[in-house]
Amino acid sequence: MAKARGRGKPVRRRDKKGGVGSGRRKSCQHCRDKVDQVDYKDVVSLRKFVSEKGKIRSRRITGSCRRHQVQIARAVKRARELALLPYVNEGGREDSPRRERGDRER
Repeated sequence: MAKARGRGKPVRRRDKKGGVGSGRRKSCQHCRDKVDQVDYKDVVSLRKFVSEKGKIRSRRITGSCRRHQVQIARAVKRARELALLPYVNEGGREDSPRRERGDRER
């Protein structure tokens, strides 16, 4: 007699409960505030969507919807082009103290 391979319904990835990805998905900040268009001149809010290395953060991390994430990316790129935002962070990390060439920690 043949073995029964599929015992019941197979568990899909999205049907699994618990684990690392479980939890409520963040709602889009721009949708909550009813923002129609993301402004490239609003540098303070755009800095939240850029990492300390200067990379644009993904939707998964920021919680933005697809429409607003595309607008955020376009606004960040425009702000960089107009020198409102840096392309990269010059000193590496912001919280690290700057040392001169001959200085050593002891």
